[in-house]
Amino acid sequence: MSLKARIEAVIYAAEEPVTLAQLASLFREEALLSRATRVAPAGDDAASSEPALAQAVVEELLPPAEPATAESQDASVDVAKKAARQLDREIRDEIRALVDELIADYNTPDSGLEIREVAGGFRIGTRPENHDAVRAFIKTLKPPLKLSLQALETLAVIAYKQPVTAPEIGEIRGVDTSGVLGSLVARKLITTAGRKQVVGRPILYKTTKEFLLRFGLKDVNELPSIEEFEKMAADLAEPDLAEPEEVGALTTEQELPFAQNEIAEIEDDAESSSGDLDAAEPAPTSEHDIAEQPK
Repeated sequence: MSLKARIEAVIYAAEEPVTLAQLASLFREEALLSRATRVAPAGDDAASSEPALAQAVVEELLPPAEPATAESQDASVDVAKKAARQLDREIRDEIRALVDELIADYNTPDSGLEIREVAGGFRIGTRPENHDAVRAFIKTLKPPLKLSLQALETLAVIAYKQPVTAPEIGEIRGVDTSGVLGSLVARKLITTAGRKQVVGRPILYKTTKEFLLRFGLKDVNELPSIEEFEKMAADLAEPDLAEPEEVGALTTEQELPFAQNEIAEIEDDAESSSGDLDAAEPAPTSEHDIAEQPK
């Protein structure tokens, strides 16, 4: 795939305008090769080797090597910085030239799209003359699907256990799911699939084509397996376990000795206080005790 096609794909996929700096950082080596191919003489044998072209560009921009001396160290640093800046300019100029070619490719009467420069970047959008058609189409689009956690859990049970009855779903989730089932049926994500041949003949539920469209699935066989879910859960749990403890944080074992010491000090203070009270003469607590006291 050519570099111009890669740039076009990135501009199309980006939600925000893509700047030249972003493109230059992403396609640095490819831009060097593209420039070397563009400036290489016709029929040059070096044009058949892309690494050789990139090396030729770098050697062209860098100064010739000289013996390192104390006087030339500062000068060599400045020369290296100038060479790096020159290399960045060459890369950006090459990216800009390719973007200009893309803009020219889209700028045809038969194209419904165009590449516009917006807020310092580039974005692919529809041409202004197609505004009415695009607006009429957008009005026909369905609003984004929003499901509660209870609805998602119920939908997951049906997707993996279908066909399944409401009591079986409730047994798995541990709560009544009758209201959630009605909401999913109204959204056309599930539908009835007959009745189960058991006592009471409860209704069976299964997912619909709308479910596949909403979740971008070819069929229910593309749903992740239980093993894949367990692997993802393990991968998510590993970073949490590997997180180092905060500096200064105390574990339960570290906090326990301090708590025990504080309890022991409180008990010692209580014992000493009670001993002092026993040694002192008790204060009178009633009229009889007051009468009994010697004058």
